[in-house]
Amino acid sequence: QVQLVESGGGLVQAGGSLRLTCAPSTSISSIATMGWYRQAPGKQRELVALITKIGITNYADSVEGRFTIFRDNGKNTVYLQMDSLKPEDTAVYYCYLYYYTDYWGQGTQVTVSS
Repeated sequence: QVQLVESGGGLVQAGGSLRLTCAPSTSISSIATMGWYRQAPGKQRELVALITKIGITNYADSVEGRFTIFRDNGKNTVYLQMDSLKPEDTAVYYCYLYYYTDYWGQGTQVTVSS
């Protein structure tokens, strides 16, 4: 069983930045697709960004150009750098990992005030 440990959420003003961090409990990040999803109150969970084991990235249209996902396989960690944050980015952000099945983190709250 893989556990994903997230950190980095918090409260920030619009236009500010946050960096989320996700560290799997086992060293498989170099052979797995990882990413971030988010869920706002009353809405379905949606994809934010994914990164494959060879570094190919995919972003939701709503965050393209503002968010950057990257991974450090040596540190067994994936990051989500969030810049130019907007109030509509407010949500619980979940780390995601695929390795034969889906794994999810416990979620970290991101709140952007206007």
